[in-house]
Amino acid sequence: MSLVAVPFYQKRHRHFDQSYRNTQTRYLLNEYAAKKRTSTQASSQRSLTQAASSQRSLTQAASSQRAAGQASLSAGGTLCRLCAKRVSSEQEEHELENRGRYQSLLASYAETKRQRFLGELADLEENVHLVRSQAREVLDKYAIQQMVEDKLAWRKEQDTFVERTRRAPEILVRLRSHTVWERMPVKLCFTVQGYPTPVVQWYKDGNLICQAADPGKYRIESKYGVHTLEINRADFDDSATYSAVATNVHGQVSTNAAVVVRRFRGEEEPLHSVGLPIALPLSSVVPYTHFDVQFLEKFGVTFRREGETVTLKCTLLVSPDLKRVQPRAEWYRDDVLVKESKWAKMFFGEGQASLSFSHLNKDDEGLYTLRIVSRGGVSEHSAFLFVRDADPLVTGAPGAPMDVQCQDANRDYVIVTWKPPNTTMESPVIGYFIDRCEVGTSNWVQCNDSPVKICKYPVTGLFEGRSYVFRVRAVNNAGVSRPSRTSEAVAALDPLDLRRLQAVHLEGEKEIVIYEEDLEGPGETQIPGPPTNVHVSELSRTYAVLSWDPPVPRGKDPLSYFIEKSVVGSGSWQRVNTQLAVRSPRYAVFDLAEGKSYVFRVLSANKHGLSDPSEITSPVQAQDSIVAPSAPGRVLASRNTKTSVVVEWDRPKQEEDLLGYYVECCAAGSNLWEPCNHKPIGYNRFVVHGLTTGEQYIFRVKAVNAVGTSENSQESDPIKVQAPLTVPSYPYGITLLRCDGQSMTLGWKAPRFSGGSPVLGYFVDQREAQHRNWHEVNAAPVGERILTVDGLTEGSAYEFKIAATNLVGVGQPSDPSELFKCEAWTMPEPGPAYDLTFCEVRDTSLVLLWKAPVYSGSGPVSGYFVDWKEEGSEEWTTANEAATASRYLKVCDLHQGHSYVFRVRAVNASGVGAPSDASEPVLLETRPGTKEVSAGVDEEGNIYLSFDCPDMTDASQFTWCKSYEEIGADPRFAVETVGDHSKLYFKNPDKGDLGTYSVSVSDTDGVSSSFVLDEEEFERLMALSNEIKNPTIPLKSELAYEVFDHGQVRFWLQAEHLSPDASYRFVINDKEVSDSEAHRMKCDKATGIIEMVMQQFTVNDEGTYTVQIQDGKAKSQSSLVLIGDAFKAVLEEAEFQRKEFLRKQGPHFAEYLHWDVTEECEVRLVCKVANTKRETVFKWFKDDALYETENVPDLERGTCELLIPKLSKKDHGEYKATLKDDRGQDVSVLEIAGKVYEDMILAMSRVCGASASPLKVLCTPEGIRLQCFLKYFTEEMRVSWYHKDAKISSSEHMRIGGSEEMAWLQICEPTEKDKGKYTFEIFDGKDNHQRSLDLSGQAFDDAFTEFQQLKAAAFAEKNRGKVIGGLPDVVTIMEGKTLNLTCTVFGNPDPEVVWFKNDKDIELNEHFSVKVEQAKYVSMSIKGVTAEDSGKYSINVKNKYGGEKIDVTVSVYKHGEKIPDLEPAQQAAPKRIPPAAGSAASAPAAP
Repeated sequence: MSLVAVPFYQKRHRHFDQSYRNTQTRYLLNEYAAKKRTSTQASSQRSLTQAASSQRSLTQAASSQRAAGQASLSAGGTLCRLCAKRVSSEQEEHELENRGRYQSLLASYAETKRQRFLGELADLEENVHLVRSQAREVLDKYAIQQMVEDKLAWRKEQDTFVERTRRAPEILVRLRSHTVWERMPVKLCFTVQGYPTPVVQWYKDGNLICQAADPGKYRIESKYGVHTLEINRADFDDSATYSAVATNVHGQVSTNAAVVVRRFRGEEEPLHSVGLPIALPLSSVVPYTHFDVQFLEKFGVTFRREGETVTLKCTLLVSPDLKRVQPRAEWYRDDVLVKESKWAKMFFGEGQASLSFSHLNKDDEGLYTLRIVSRGGVSEHSAFLFVRDADPLVTGAPGAPMDVQCQDANRDYVIVTWKPPNTTMESPVIGYFIDRCEVGTSNWVQCNDSPVKICKYPVTGLFEGRSYVFRVRAVNNAGVSRPSRTSEAVAALDPLDLRRLQAVHLEGEKEIVIYEEDLEGPGETQIPGPPTNVHVSELSRTYAVLSWDPPVPRGKDPLSYFIEKSVVGSGSWQRVNTQLAVRSPRYAVFDLAEGKSYVFRVLSANKHGLSDPSEITSPVQAQDSIVAPSAPGRVLASRNTKTSVVVEWDRPKQEEDLLGYYVECCAAGSNLWEPCNHKPIGYNRFVVHGLTTGEQYIFRVKAVNAVGTSENSQESDPIKVQAPLTVPSYPYGITLLRCDGQSMTLGWKAPRFSGGSPVLGYFVDQREAQHRNWHEVNAAPVGERILTVDGLTEGSAYEFKIAATNLVGVGQPSDPSELFKCEAWTMPEPGPAYDLTFCEVRDTSLVLLWKAPVYSGSGPVSGYFVDWKEEGSEEWTTANEAATASRYLKVCDLHQGHSYVFRVRAVNASGVGAPSDASEPVLLETRPGTKEVSAGVDEEGNIYLSFDCPDMTDASQFTWCKSYEEIGADPRFAVETVGDHSKLYFKNPDKGDLGTYSVSVSDTDGVSSSFVLDEEEFERLMALSNEIKNPTIPLKSELAYEVFDHGQVRFWLQAEHLSPDASYRFVINDKEVSDSEAHRMKCDKATGIIEMVMQQFTVNDEGTYTVQIQDGKAKSQSSLVLIGDAFKAVLEEAEFQRKEFLRKQGPHFAEYLHWDVTEECEVRLVCKVANTKRETVFKWFKDDALYETENVPDLERGTCELLIPKLSKKDHGEYKATLKDDRGQDVSVLEIAGKVYEDMILAMSRVCGASASPLKVLCTPEGIRLQCFLKYFTEEMRVSWYHKDAKISSSEHMRIGGSEEMAWLQICEPTEKDKGKYTFEIFDGKDNHQRSLDLSGQAFDDAFTEFQQLKAAAFAEKNRGKVIGGLPDVVTIMEGKTLNLTCTVFGNPDPEVVWFKNDKDIELNEHFSVKVEQAKYVSMSIKGVTAEDSGKYSINVKNKYGGEKIDVTVSVYKHGEKIPDLEPAQQAAPKRIPPAAGSAASAPAAP
């Protein structure tokens, strides 16, 4: 069953997302509704309470009245029946009145409640409408903003692409001048390239040509960069200079040509016009009934990949150019109108029509047609756009499905269909996953748990009123494909809702739209009836889709449905949708058992109840309703263009629900199939583009439907990609070669293109001047391009036209020749040469060929002159000073890119004859891909010339020439041609074959080449041929020698290959030697190595060594000359190896003494010993003196080491290591001096330089010191200091020095000039190790401040007051003596001297006296010391920079007492006295 199409309202439906149903809005609405419900319930409760209370009051009043009546009866006695009846009726009337009053009260309350509810509902609807309007405005603004951002991003990408590919216009082929007869058409052509595509404007004598100004006069076209101006029916006023100007944003170029229009001498026009007479005046007012549209530039076949961008663009010329009225531009893909979408954008205006895709998918593949529609008709252009699969997310995964569409949409159900991808190079698709996404969200939900196998799936569980989009992913054994392009949005709506709508007309022109069930009475329909027309609308192996019609009448209440299924014959029914009721009249039933038959029924339900079951469906069995199509029939491939092929095939026999076809191709012989189209095509003919010219291809086709693809069709026959066969083009260059008064001999040039098939002949027509009818000259085609026409009338003028024919048919005739008058030629000079052709056209040269004149004049032709001129020039230049006897000439020294015209004049004894007709202009330019003739020798030694031509057609033929004369059947040569490759073989080459050889290929654009076989090249080829015919055994290596450890000498060589039958011999000094004890010989034929080992190599073995090899016919020989120095070197090496062998029999050095530097910058002498034993003695010597070491060498380790720490010149000397035991001794010597010592210093520099610390700043009183700490430093290391990249030399201002642990630079008395970058560099012989410090800015300021402080402190220390000497620390004196304490003081300024006793000032008197002389010598005297004078005496010497204090202990003993036992007196130690604060501040900063 065909699917139900999406209704029209789905296409017009506005698929709003949930942005207007945001959380805050929903919260406000819910809160508002809750408040309204609460207030309504409260008011209802109050009203009911009031009504109940009033009812109770009325009841109580009635009961009280009855009670009063009864009381009165009981009190007053009995009443009569009439009175009782009257009382009873009054009571009933009163009760009825009360009941009626109560009912009216309830009615008024209900009306009030309804009015209030309607008012609140109206307010709520107004609020909701306002919120929705605001939300939609926000959504629209966001959508517009997103669209603008996407547009800007796309334009930015386009601008980037244009910027990358832009280039100024460049003219490839320029205009050429024309001379024509009046009333003939003229076509001017030129070729230009550039990007963006240049805009071309045509000018006549500097005035812009406007097609609209003179309709029908001019026609301007553009195709593939070739721009054409055609002038219809040229008249004399059209003689002018025409210019073409090409312009784009990057530049402008122009070219011009002259057009000369000649008038006929006679009154009658020789070429009668089939149009209007020229004398008929055109209307001055041209009624523009339609637009004349010309495509200047057209888009071509385009190849892209998914995800890329592309723009299909045509440049148009619309005449007339009316700003307010324009034709309509329409784009079609596969004849389906393309509309703008988020994927495709269109533009039409400013002379352009374009279709741009911002993100390509395979859905966009197809034949695109641009149609320009106006009242006058339709102008259109078509080309195919191919879109390949994007790279898969997983290697080997299939391509994405395409053309995802939604069918049969309902409230909660939709069917999704798609087209399968082509899996030519991937494993087959095993199923598909379908994803859905609600519009406005980005949450994709997978609809099926397991892959579905057909391209159709019913999606259920949708929410009514919401909009959804869908996508599909394909699955194969390798993984999951990329997702397809998303489908159009579809809304979950019931299509039957529109059918149930009715319009009710009101007064005036108003009407309201209501549902049918709104007209039903309130109690007409309660429980719905059963659904009708229940049937299976879709059936597959995994599910069945049920469809039904709603019950009639259906009622106002919402309907839902329940589906039940039953296995045929079981008698039991099973509810399918137990969890959720179905609201759509469609439902997909899954989980059907394979092989069982089922029946179904449906029940409808509303709030009133469940209907009876519907009628039972017919039994169905789960199976696919459609099957895969059969394979297409016969496949035929035919030529189309040089890069495309037309493939046609027969439709398959089973083409039910066919989606299209996939075409695949394979290069013949490769078995590597590739897809030709990536989207199924719906017709059985396809043009495959993008093929390689000259290659052969095979094609096959697969049919596609929803189940999958068919088997491959049979393969087509191989077809070679080349242009199709057509009729040949017209001949040209008709020339009169001879005339005798009754006949004329004509010659002409072959058509430029043969149509892909060889030209079989030519038909010639003639007519006499002033006659209209043409007459056939030859009934059968003539094969040669020369023909004698007989039966002519002398004195009459004739014109001719010629048509070529091939297998396809007869081509267009040539333009009529000029009028030839039939007059006998009697001039003595020769006639004109003819058939001028060109070959080997290169950038600055070409070769011109021609044929000899048919009319030779009074004597034979002796030579030719060749003339040339630039196109447009009138001055001819002769290319050869002397006449050439050959019928060819190579013209050199021409200008690249210029066009030239040539002519030839024949010469005989009577003089120079008439020139030939001028040739057509030829552009001096080497064609892209031009190949040249190459020379070589084949495997059999045959010499050949070879040439390839990829551009040849079936009609193309190779023509080999020597000296530009066709070789033909010359027995000295043989021509072998296979496909586009041709070879010319020399059968018996000799020096007679020297010369110029050329080859040309017919039916091409002048493909030709030549080769000069000179004597040098001939000798090279002959030598190569001789090598092949007389082979030699190739050698991998020539004869060489090798000295063994025992002093033996091995002579050997290696051949490329030796057979088991190969033989060899060694010859020494022309004497063959044989295998013996002295000469051991061996040949390994598997590896090709031949060797001879001489056990004793002595002085008698000087001479020449030769090895001769023979293997079948092949021979080879290799010699080695060992004479003089070469022999001495071998002999010395043999003797050395023999001595080494003897040395190694006892203890010996495996490695002699060598040195290295450790990481601690110590020099280590190392040697390795071998063949030692316990008794072996190892010793170190320096300068023949035993060198004792702390560690005894461990000979078992095999390595002995000697460390030399802090290497210096004192370590110079000869170091020797000795080994000795009863088997012998060995010595290794290393002298540390000269170059060795310098290398050690450099190696130490390398270690120190790599581990050097960063430069550090140390301030001293003298200045700023930069220092670098090293593991070891000596002045012999190559170190340098740099200031601002200038090398520093040691001076008074900057002193360079160092210690064992550092290198330093002292900057004395730094100034501002000393700021900058300082670099310390140490060179290790190879690399420079640098450490840098930027001493500027704050770093310099801090250092300079510290230097100033240290300098001031040093100055103060130098000039403070101090005691230079003279005072002891202890003095012992006998009582009564005089004590004299004398010292020398110093200070600048002179210090102040104060004496203290026991830290108290001494009062000067006769007992104590102090003397200061010359401010330098100070003394204190104590006369007549007594015991009271014992104590501590102090002298304070101080000036403004400070001073010091010295204590002297004086001990006085009495006469006769024992002198105290004291330690020997020592000089007293001073104690510093700091300067005063003011004095310190005033200390100078610098001396």
